[in-house]
Amino acid sequence: MILLWLTAVVPQLQPLSCDQLKHKCSAPNGAQIIPLLSSFLLMSVGAGCIRPCSIAFGADQFDNKQNPNNERVLDTYFNWYYASTGISTVLAMTVIVYIQDHLGWSVGFGIPAILMVFSALMFLIGSSLYVKAKPSESLFTGFFQVLVAAFRKRGIQYPLDEEYKCYHRTRQSKLLSPTEEFRCLNKACVVQDPDTELTSDGLASNPWRLCSVEQLESLKALLKVIPMWSTGLVLIVTMDQGFLTLQANSMDRHLFSNFEIPAGSFSLFMIITLTIWVAFYDRVLAPLLARYTGNPQGLSPIVRMGMGLIMSFIAMVLAGVVESIRLKKAVEEGVEDDPDAVLDMSAMWLVPQTVCIGLAEALNAIGQIQFFYMLFPKSMSSVGVAMYTFGMALASLIGSLLVNIINSITSHGGKASWLANNLNEGHLDYYYWLLGFLNLINLFYFLFCCRFYKSHHNSNMLSKKVPEKESGYTPLPSA
Repeated sequence: MILLWLTAVVPQLQPLSCDQLKHKCSAPNGAQIIPLLSSFLLMSVGAGCIRPCSIAFGADQFDNKQNPNNERVLDTYFNWYYASTGISTVLAMTVIVYIQDHLGWSVGFGIPAILMVFSALMFLIGSSLYVKAKPSESLFTGFFQVLVAAFRKRGIQYPLDEEYKCYHRTRQSKLLSPTEEFRCLNKACVVQDPDTELTSDGLASNPWRLCSVEQLESLKALLKVIPMWSTGLVLIVTMDQGFLTLQANSMDRHLFSNFEIPAGSFSLFMIITLTIWVAFYDRVLAPLLARYTGNPQGLSPIVRMGMGLIMSFIAMVLAGVVESIRLKKAVEEGVEDDPDAVLDMSAMWLVPQTVCIGLAEALNAIGQIQFFYMLFPKSMSSVGVAMYTFGMALASLIGSLLVNIINSITSHGGKASWLANNLNEGHLDYYYWLLGFLNLINLFYFLFCCRFYKSHHNSNMLSKKVPEKESGYTPLPSA
């Protein structure tokens, strides 16, 4: 943020002013472009480090297995964490944008830079008070080790021969044996010859030939959530469609006779809905539902994920209907060739679809993060949020690819594209119908995933107590 602020303050980092009379502007040179792009790169790296870890780090401060209300406490934390992101987004899109528009970029970029400095100082000042889980080893290295070890031991046949009498585990392990899912990977932790494969301390002499049960189950947990994770991609594509501002710009945005809502502010209805829903659900709905469901969270994460996908489908149906009405209105008023025409149609027609998208994100995103957190072992808590963040990036690329494909196909032969710059000439409603159809298929795919998914809370996975032994491995249970 400091580097971005400097591009607005230091004259040498800015291109020359435009010649308003000749309508000519000087292009920035490399010395001016590099600091700007570097600031974007640093912000991306920073966000990639902060977003996955901050929510898991915060959960560590509240997670107490001895507390009978632990699940409810964590549920409340996740809800309000997401509400805080909604509030911060509203402030960024209103207060910060207002300052940038009225006081200039130097002040508009300077305030976020100051806020980031303040945030870093607050983090460091409270450092001594935090619960800090110590890192042990690279999870992803362990994943590759499991795959390599399983491949090397692919010759082991199931049921296991009697000569293979143990699974390798660490002394701190709470897992006696691996689960039956992805059973072909279980070979990675089978000890064939304890004398050569284990050291005197009970550790694997070659971790690329022998892995622990914990490494194996961590990889299995990741593989099990990938289908559920993939169900959220279409919803994020739906959220990221950027045509709302163009639609609002072509409609009557007056809320009162002397007050007009900016076209770019209509996405705030989505964020405000998300924030209000999270507060309402956590304070009112969850305690009420807990009385009838027996679940302190009110609704399970999977149910909320499914409800979010349904709301996403409804949002696209509403968007398609509203856009069809808007296009019909443009034809009736004879302005289909005028991209700057403002129709005699209130932009408030766009609010219901944005409200539905806000509900969809509030339900699905929080449910998905909780789903990951519950299923993953403690060592993988930040991986779950990283998966959601990665899903947002991947869905943005998918959305861009989808738009390019539709533009290419529908403009073939010189015809106006569905997504033409002049919305009155295009068929944005067809695009919304397509997204609605993709959301419907995705909903059935989600139900298919639910059918084959068995929920395992971390505590259930680690419920088998292991007797204390001196060896670093556990004998196989008899058949």
